[in-house]
Amino acid sequence: MSLCCEVKNTSVPEDKGREEIMDGAESLLTYCARRKKSATGLSVLLTCILLGAAAGSSRAQEAQPVQTTQSLQTAEDEQTGQTTAQTAQTTAQTAQTTAQTGQTTAQPAQATAPASQPQSTSTIAAQEQARKQAQNPIASVISLPIQENWNFNIGPANRVQNIMNIQPVIPVGLGENWNLITRWVTPIIYQPYAVPIPQPSGPPVLFQSGAYGLGDMQPQFYFSPKHSKVTWGVGPIFLVPTASQALLSQGKFGIGPTFVALVQPKFGTVGVLVNNIWSVAGHQGKPDVNQFYLQPFLNYNLHYAWYLSLQTSGITANWEKTNGGRWVVPIGGGPGRIWKLGHQTVNVQTFFFGNVVHPPGTSPWAFRIAFTLLFPKPR
Repeated sequence: MSLCCEVKNTSVPEDKGREEIMDGAESLLTYCARRKKSATGLSVLLTCILLGAAAGSSRAQEAQPVQTTQSLQTAEDEQTGQTTAQTAQTTAQTAQTTAQTGQTTAQPAQATAPASQPQSTSTIAAQEQARKQAQNPIASVISLPIQENWNFNIGPANRVQNIMNIQPVIPVGLGENWNLITRWVTPIIYQPYAVPIPQPSGPPVLFQSGAYGLGDMQPQFYFSPKHSKVTWGVGPIFLVPTASQALLSQGKFGIGPTFVALVQPKFGTVGVLVNNIWSVAGHQGKPDVNQFYLQPFLNYNLHYAWYLSLQTSGITANWEKTNGGRWVVPIGGGPGRIWKLGHQTVNVQTFFFGNVVHPPGTSPWAFRIAFTLLFPKPR
């Protein structure tokens, strides 16, 4: 009995399963005590088995939640690690894709970069070639120079004369060694004149008016070698009385020689154009023509297709005049530049000239704007 009491006082977890097992064990021991004393050992054995089972069941129940919690925590950790690994893998794939995209973008840029350099070099070379051609009056290119000239302070009323020269240049090949360069100068002139109007008293008033129309044409022809260290050309020049009004014409047909020569070193262009015209036919009431023309020119090239010109608008001499007023000597210059208007190459120049020598009553200074269209033609 004392054993039964010790068994009953054993410390086990107090839950419902344990109570049921202990109640069963106590009933079994009571039954064994009533039946036989020899059953004491069996009852003790059964009691120990039942108590061990109860204790094991209690420990299993206590351990199961802990194990379940640990399993869940482990599963969550594994899932979190797997998610982190997947995120890291996705990030790595994104970085790799970005790197590939950057490399793909960089490859066309690297492939394009070498192509842009020759294009820039080609553009610079084309501008340099166009600048040389624009500074050469007998260049082997088709060109259309248009000049607007204003001659100021003419006469006692300080009138302004305007002359627009249209002078297309057309080269024609003559075999393998020679070119024929035609240069047809066509002037459109506004010539002012003053008519005194009588007044009842006081000084006369000058009536402002003038003549406007086509002037006398001057076609020029230059035979020029294709292969020469010094560019030069020589040929005839003509004076054709094509003026639309008598005031704008010399009234004579003339002819004479014309010559041009130039060199083009790296810094620019140096050259001279010279001719002389004698009249051979024409109106009897008009004076004879014996006219000299000299135009030296110097161009200094700058960056970005710019250049500076030092030249004259043309030193002229009228050999028929013997009482003074024979020479007109303008000196001046200005900037110029080669431009691109779409696919069209143009040369734009501006000049100021001061007539250091001029007849009385003629213009002491002038301004010019020149605009030339260039149409390259191979030699």
